[in-house]
Amino acid sequence: MTDSLNPTAAQALDVITFGEAMMMLVADSPGPLEAVSGFHKRTAGAETNAAIGLARLGLRVGWASRLGTDSMGRYLLAEMQREGIDCSHVVCDASQRTGFLIKGRVDDGSDPPIEYHRKGSAASQMGPADLDGPWLTAARHLHATGVFAAVSPSTLALTRETLLQMRAAGRSISFDTNLRPTLWPSTEVMRREVNQLASLADWVLPGIEEGRLLTGHDTPEGMARFYLDQGAQLVVVKLGAQGAYYEGRHAGQSVQGRVAGFPVAEVVDTVGAGDGFAVGVVSALLEGCSVAEAVRRGAWIGARAVQVLGDTEGLPTRAQLNEAGL
Repeated sequence: MTDSLNPTAAQALDVITFGEAMMMLVADSPGPLEAVSGFHKRTAGAETNAAIGLARLGLRVGWASRLGTDSMGRYLLAEMQREGIDCSHVVCDASQRTGFLIKGRVDDGSDPPIEYHRKGSAASQMGPADLDGPWLTAARHLHATGVFAAVSPSTLALTRETLLQMRAAGRSISFDTNLRPTLWPSTEVMRREVNQLASLADWVLPGIEEGRLLTGHDTPEGMARFYLDQGAQLVVVKLGAQGAYYEGRHAGQSVQGRVAGFPVAEVVDTVGAGDGFAVGVVSALLEGCSVAEAVRRGAWIGARAVQVLGDTEGLPTRAQLNEAGL
């Protein structure tokens, strides 16, 4: 038996995203996961990180997904609702289970060890039949990533259909390549499918290492031209601590440039930084900011994200954004 929770009256949303939320257990101390005895519970998921970040900045955000009715699913749904996100298209299914992950802690700035337990999860069963077209296309913008597309063949089909419907409706689309190689059957399949999805988006947001793998180019300029030739309007290449490079067209004007990264005293956890960057870029562009302003906002939020342990603790509120002058 399935049940859609929190149906809301139709109100035009600013952004919609589809994706899997997972409960995350974050280690309290560094060391091998098997040696850690204490963990904190958090939310995780590329698309839900973006949804939370955009909602904290005051945008009306809708998230579509599927959860089990287990304690993990109830926790995730409550957290997303607490952030003010429209969860009317989250289906809770008692016959399926919610995915989760265990994340270690590091003290040297490296990527933390992560164990995923998501195979066969409720969200992995989603497909094009789960798409409510009128709800989707009533929104201004769709934010998609390469993560949900990689979870299963049916989620790939759903991701593709959301992009096609939004494109046909004339809505804007952002796409964060956000590669998860272990979820794909091969590097070749990953490269082909992710690039095909990117070709349907207006704003493409690859990381520098992802761009090398996906495009075969070594420079951010080459990566940008690759996606612009595929049909993107704007490409922003994330350069980590060095900031970002952007190129394309926006508001009828050609744009190109670099934005420096923000200094970080200590890197605590790099996971979620790219999602924070996307929050900054997407929110600013939807508010009518220039591309340079949007990329600068993205770099600032990304820098905040690497200084905290969880995926969303560094995502700012509108008041914090205003205080920073961004």
